[in-house]
Amino acid sequence: MPEIEIRKVTGNIGAQVVGVDIAKPLDEETVAALREALNVHKALVFDDVHLDDESHQAFVRHFGDITTAHPTVPAVDGAANVLPVDSERGRANHWHTDVTFVVNPPQATTLRSITIPPYGGETLIANAAAAYRDLPEPLRLLADTLWAEHTNDYDYAVPDEDIDADKAAQRAQFTSIKYRTAHPVVRVHPLTGERGLFIGGFAQRIVGLSVGESRKILDLLQSYVTRPENVLRWRWSPNQLVIFDNRITQHYAIDNYDGLPRRLHRVTVAGDVPAGVEGKESYSIEGDASHYTKVA
Repeated sequence: MPEIEIRKVTGNIGAQVVGVDIAKPLDEETVAALREALNVHKALVFDDVHLDDESHQAFVRHFGDITTAHPTVPAVDGAANVLPVDSERGRANHWHTDVTFVVNPPQATTLRSITIPPYGGETLIANAAAAYRDLPEPLRLLADTLWAEHTNDYDYAVPDEDIDADKAAQRAQFTSIKYRTAHPVVRVHPLTGERGLFIGGFAQRIVGLSVGESRKILDLLQSYVTRPENVLRWRWSPNQLVIFDNRITQHYAIDNYDGLPRRLHRVTVAGDVPAGVEGKESYSIEGDASHYTKVA
């Protein structure tokens, strides 16, 4: 087996992986090394990858079953498990964890660069475990007890005054099936036992609190997730793939490229049902996502 080299990118999150050709089938030892690196660094970057949609999916399957592209948004033509992350189809320039409005969100997300603008268009990825560790003890104790309702039934990227016909159609599609799920605010990672803040843009309300009270608490906790020390700012290059642990990170696609074309392809690994500090599992309130992901 070639020697795998893991190079940290920041102190708290992110590493580049050298010495693995992810276009080829990987042996169990290599997959175990990559899984361990993902557990430690939360986000891994592979340079100079030569993948198409089929080989991209084959690589992702080393980590588990893959989901279909999205519960409500159409896939790439001819590739039901690949989501086009395309600037022309809307922009996810808000902090979020992928698809947390379903009861078992993806465990990991992969993004592959297709079309990169000449400047801007970075992806921010934040370490939610470091954020939890940063909380003062009184806030940690509070967060451990809280649950939040996550939903896709609101517009997460576009102020009402900016809505035109195209954006209205995108919004209608995104919410064409309404989902609401209750998740623990502090999720225990099933592989590492780490605790992380499991919130982000789809978390709209704390169970038992008003919308106004919820917003104040969620904003306070979120400010720890997005501290610069906890964030990897990844500047895309051609032929790159990034994988991040969706169970214990958030991410944000920066809209700073003047409307130039930007396209990535996303493939996600099916996830388990989150559990909180006391072992209680998340529960669905509204919406069936069985066409998107089986419970892993």
